[in-house]
Amino acid sequence: MIRRSQLYVPATSEKMIRKSVELKADSIIFDLEDAVPPEDKERARESLIKLVKELDWGKRELCVRVNSLQLLDSYKDISTIAREDKITCIVLPKAENDLSFLYKATGKSLIPLIETAKGLVKIEDIVRSEGVVAVSYGAADLSLSLGGDYNFYEKNVYVKTLIVSVARTYDVDAIDKVYFDLKNLDGFRKECEEAKKLGYVGKQVIHPSQIDISNEVFSPSKEEIEWAKKVIEAYEKGKREGRGAIRLDDKLVDYVHYKIAKRIIEFQS
Repeated sequence: MIRRSQLYVPATSEKMIRKSVELKADSIIFDLEDAVPPEDKERARESLIKLVKELDWGKRELCVRVNSLQLLDSYKDISTIAREDKITCIVLPKAENDLSFLYKATGKSLIPLIETAKGLVKIEDIVRSEGVVAVSYGAADLSLSLGGDYNFYEKNVYVKTLIVSVARTYDVDAIDKVYFDLKNLDGFRKECEEAKKLGYVGKQVIHPSQIDISNEVFSPSKEEIEWAKKVIEAYEKGKREGRGAIRLDDKLVDYVHYKIAKRIIEFQS
């Protein structure tokens, strides 16, 4: 599953849900949490399920961001979507503990969001839960929980590196946070590029204008693909000749480079 772009769509908006069918986001996240006022949550659940059954998104991943597990609404959300086969993934805000029980109960893939002090401390327990396929985070909620400055945590390299490190450890996707300044597409692109350099595989987006940029940045470039093909060919030839490391374009290439190259080609396909 490729998750270069994960688009949040308010579950209250029939217009936006219908529009999302036409968009090129790899993954759609229907939002029952922040995008829905408390008095509208029941109506949003009913409307969402009706539209999911009616519309066709092809093979794209369909997720629902439920309410925090500390709230009763989350269990109403989960009960509603558990019976809908088209929805294959649950996005969990403010995740703080092992989530294996939820995967066992629903059979749905899980994407926890690290948004609290406890969640950050317990991130390894969360990410290694059964059923977790990706992890992301929310800078605003996290900074509020920590009593810090949002602008600082929005760019905090320690938090970004910790999340991607744990994700890689347990072989799940690290997906970068949302970017709220919709008019600043250059800033959005820069943040995507920085996240990719850290090891993130995609970005959560909140507007259609961000989708193509995210897909472009998190796809292998032409140069990356050409490099990967050369490395794979040269390394496999060297292996047949009994060499564990080879010289390519005056640079040493070993098994680590080979694995990186294979990941690039697999992502492309």
